[in-house]
Amino acid sequence: MSRLHLYAAACAVSLTPAIAAAEGAATAPAPVTTVVQSATGKKLTTVHVLAPITVMDWPDQNSENPSARVNTPLTILSFDKEQVPPLPKPEALLTNPFGWNKWLRDRGIALMMDNTNEYTGAITKPTPGYGLRQGSSNAGQYSLENDIDWEKLAGIRGFSTHAVVVGRYGIPASRMFGDNLNPSSEIYGAGGNVVVHLVYAYGEETLGNGHFDIAAGRIPFLNDFSANPLYCNFQNNAFCGNPKASSDNTTHSSYPDAVWATRIRVRPTKSTYIQTGVYFAQAGIYGNVQYRTGFKFNGSDINGEAVPVEAGWEPLFGKDHLPGHYKVGYAIDNAPHKDNYYDINGNPYVVTGLAQRTVNYSWAAWFLADQMLFRHHTPGNPDAGLVVLGGFYANSPRTQTRAQQYEIGFVDSGFWKARPLDGIGVNFTYVRVPNSVSDTQRLQLARGMALMNGSYGIQSYGEVLEANYRIHVMRGVTFAPDFQYYFRPGGQAALHNAAMLGFKSHIQFF
Repeated sequence: MSRLHLYAAACAVSLTPAIAAAEGAATAPAPVTTVVQSATGKKLTTVHVLAPITVMDWPDQNSENPSARVNTPLTILSFDKEQVPPLPKPEALLTNPFGWNKWLRDRGIALMMDNTNEYTGAITKPTPGYGLRQGSSNAGQYSLENDIDWEKLAGIRGFSTHAVVVGRYGIPASRMFGDNLNPSSEIYGAGGNVVVHLVYAYGEETLGNGHFDIAAGRIPFLNDFSANPLYCNFQNNAFCGNPKASSDNTTHSSYPDAVWATRIRVRPTKSTYIQTGVYFAQAGIYGNVQYRTGFKFNGSDINGEAVPVEAGWEPLFGKDHLPGHYKVGYAIDNAPHKDNYYDINGNPYVVTGLAQRTVNYSWAAWFLADQMLFRHHTPGNPDAGLVVLGGFYANSPRTQTRAQQYEIGFVDSGFWKARPLDGIGVNFTYVRVPNSVSDTQRLQLARGMALMNGSYGIQSYGEVLEANYRIHVMRGVTFAPDFQYYFRPGGQAALHNAAMLGFKSHIQFF
């Protein structure tokens, strides 16, 4: 364990000078000024009022608060006289039912409930002979989030707590036509098939007006690392909520399941950060024995630790304060993993029939970026603009199914002034499978065996293009028609390209 901590500390020290230099080269944002004009008789006076930049609303989906906070520079946050950052306050259908919402928030308690559905259906026929079908399905989730500002509620300076529970239903339609690399819906599975499943519950201490932040409790690894709330403008699991390659490694716990963890984030300047942590991996994650309800905290199957480190730069460019987010990260772990190709003696396990070699080490690395290119200055949408985004993720080819993932796309909101809160998004990803997986599948195919990873052919790569139009139906309600195109789904040569139509809907009740 000590080697993991030393490695993470070395990464943090080596990255700090680079982000500090980038910060020094950036142009500091100009103050926001409101011009107020008043006429007294025939005299016209102009008053310039300096207004703080304040976030009024967080992203419009429960549980996105952690990744939104990572991607928000301190210049955008208004702490007022407190140390606790503003609690999430998404646009909602019911703003203050019976007055209880305001009463709770005035005392530092935020409650949010929402429902998300992701429907997809194949419009092309699958390859015959594999037991596949041209079908459609829906994957959905309801969730309840609770965030408490204990500084406001009980005077505990800088302390807050966060918890989310969900109920899930449905499956992704991509399984019907044979794709196993890029599920068509990110909301599916790991919910335990129960009414209430605990996603996370942790405490957080923030000091120095956001310059220092530490969290501990039941936390998903991917809440804070390699995360970006922009990704959930899409519904394919290749994009939302993290690049799909990030969750290949089970030590990188992913929503809706968490592990015992502690995470530390330091912001040397207002638009840079560096964060690290220790996440105690559990062998039974995503399974029903340990994780069906999410309330089993004994940690009896802890089998290692994962230590990530990530550095980020969040500049605001030009007079329009065009936001950008640039982050680089690395993670190592010491949990046991099965080798993709070799047995315990260093020979192909498919040939010998012996157990796969156990590798007590794995790694991942990533670089993610997004940048607003220009603002639309659309009345009713202060965030209207064109944002380009792209990323790269790499995993150990010895132990993971996705060796690399590349993605590039854009999100454009508020371009239509008559529909200021509507938006359009296009994203493309390429996932490369390591040679060790392809070689094992060739041996299995030659011997008439079932292929690893539930594949229907030899996997080598997978490509998905997704495009959608997000319609703001009314306050707290969005509906997004969605198109997905799979190029040779799963990288399987035996399968045809596939096209899908569907939609993503979201209702924020309160």
